[in-house]
Order: sequence, then C-alpha cells, then structure tokens
Amino acid sequence: MLLMRYCSHRLPIPCQKRLTSFTPRLFVAAARRNLSGSFARNGKMEHSLSKNSTFSGMEDVLMGYIFGKEKATTVAHLVWKHVVQKGDTVVDATCGNGYDTLEMLKMVADGSGRGCVYGMDIQKDALENTASLLNESVNPNEKELVKLFPICHSRMEEVVPRSTTLRLVAFNLGYLPGGDKEVITTSATTILALQAATRILASGGLISLVVYVGHAGGRGRNLRASKLLPLNYQ
Repeated sequence: MLLMRYCSHRLPIPCQKRLTSFTPRLFVAAARRNLSGSFARNGKMEHSLSKNSTFSGMEDVLMGYIFGKEKATTVAHLVWKHVVQKGDTVVDATCGNGYDTLEMLKMVADGSGRGCVYGMDIQKDALENTASLLNESVNPNEKELVKLFPICHSRMEEVVPRSTTLRLVAFNLGYLPGGDKEVITTSATTILALQAATRILASGGLISLVVYVGHAGGRGRNLRASKLLPLNYQ
C-alpha cells in the first residue's frame, strides 16, 4: 500500500494537507471518476486522465499497479518525480538495499552540488548495501550528494538541518529484503518519524509511504499510519 501527503505550507504555520491512499481499490474508484476513453482488446490502455487529476500522466503505471503488473515502488517513484526537482533536498527514511536512495539521487543531482539525499537505516547491512549500489551506479561527485546515517528514522531531525528546504520524505516500511525478517520497522518509531517529517517538510513537499503488509505487524502499522496523518492534517 502507498500513502502520500502533500504540504501546502511550511510548519508551524497552520496548513492544509491532503492524504492520498494508493490502494488498488481507490485507484479503480479514481479511474471511474477521471478516465475517458477505452481499453483496446489487447489490454493496452487507450484513455487519458483529466488534466486536473492527481494521476494525470500516470495512466499506464497506475493501471499496471491495479492489475498487479507494476510494483508499488514504481508508482511511488513516478509520484516523486512530480514533486522533486534538480537541486532539491530529500530524505530516504528507510534505505534498505538502496534502490529508493538511488532513485532520489537521480532526481536531485544536477552537477551543481546543490542536491542532497539524507539516508538512514538502523541496520548496518542496509547502509552497506546502499553504499555498494551507489558505488556501482553513480560517479563519485554524485555519490557525495548522499549522506548516510546509522540511526532510526524517528531521529531524522538530528541530521537534517532545520534551515533545509526539504522536498520529500520517503518511507518503505517492512523488513530488509534478503536480511533478517525479524527486524522490521515498528509503529511506534514510524509514528515518531512521521511527526518529525511534518515538522521539517517544506511547502509543496511530499511525505511518501510504501507499506508492506505481508508480515506480522504490517497491517497494524498501515492502519496506524493512515489514521495518524489525517489527525495531524486539517
């Protein structure tokens, strides 16, 4: 499941923020409201979304997700690209094996050295995997834009300067693929991290969550996160 929230004003100014819960069921509902056109017999989409739709320009990926042909992370990355610009500062709150970190780096790196990715994970293996992926995928100058920290995401305010204009805070909740499945993100620290993210997110920024619910605690964390966000955003 994906959860996305946009910020229209920098805190502590009272703000209007909108939660979009990216589930297949809601995608179908959105499609019924916004799609025009039809499907070809071969299954290829022949439609367009309203220009004012949140999902405008994302038709194929969204429908691929609905029908299980696209990963949730693919949808998340596409949404990020609608928000993140070259030179921005972003946070990968759960580095894992580094694929989200790498995707963020590609979005912010522009050769000027202004972009920055703050990555964090409590597992040493995760940070080592992330660093290894970056070594293989980008040049040394680009890698310098990534700052990795062996801390819990609930402590992100300790490493992200308050003066930073933060465009994106992304979470991929679950366990480290290929790692110890007993080590998982927890509701308690995730809620603290979400609260921290709201305090440092810039106007026009985005909080993104991809929640893996296929393990003990996954659905409970998903429900807590989805209930928490509307409570704090009025």
